Amino acid sequence: MAAYSLKSSLKEVESSLSGQLERRERLLKESRDVISSCSRAIISVHAGKMAEALKELRAARTKLEPLRMFGEGQLSRYLVSPETEFVEASTVIALAKGRPVPTRSSLGASPEAYLLGLLDTVGELKRLVLNSIMKGDVSAANRHFQSMELLYSVCSPLAVFDHVASGARRKIDVARMLVEDTRGVMTEELRRESLTASMQGLEKRLDRRSRD
Repeated sequence: MAAYSLKSSLKEVESSLSGQLERRERLLKESRDVISSCSRAIISVHAGKMAEALKELRAARTKLEPLRMFGEGQLSRYLVSPETEFVEASTVIALAKGRPVPTRSSLGASPEAYLLGLLDTVGELKRLVLNSIMKGDVSAANRHFQSMELLYSVCSPLAVFDHVASGARRKIDVARMLVEDTRGVMTEELRRESLTASMQGLEKRLDRRSRD
């Protein structure tokens, strides 16, 4: 009887672990699809293809929703990576469109994924700053830089939770360096713009004098 009870218990264990293994494999496989869609969404933003970016973001959300049913309990850690990418893509698109940062509840992300996703956004914002400068749109560059500063300032105090939001401290350090580096770029660009405006003003005054 004891042996039968033991075998019965182990059979239940096997069934439970087998189910977890199947859910884990599905999470890993389909998470890659979510991450790929988010990556394509961000690439589309930088390419100026906002409609395509929104399409990829919708695809990512559609793929992510059913995964949350499989990521309960011990498997929830496998959702952090795709949710982090989804938060990043959603935030990049929102800020690129001049909209506020999406709330955690609107994205359905875990606290850990939300924090990590916002920190990853800082790097993409630097790309938007540089792209805007290349296009001669200093106003847009300054707006994106302000978003970088905001995300860093509000997220940096949460470095103390690195033990539960793994990687947060490192990402905060990276965000700080990105902000400082971009501040230097913006300072130089604003100086150049100011000098250009001054020279143009001087040229106009000299031109008026030559005609008088």
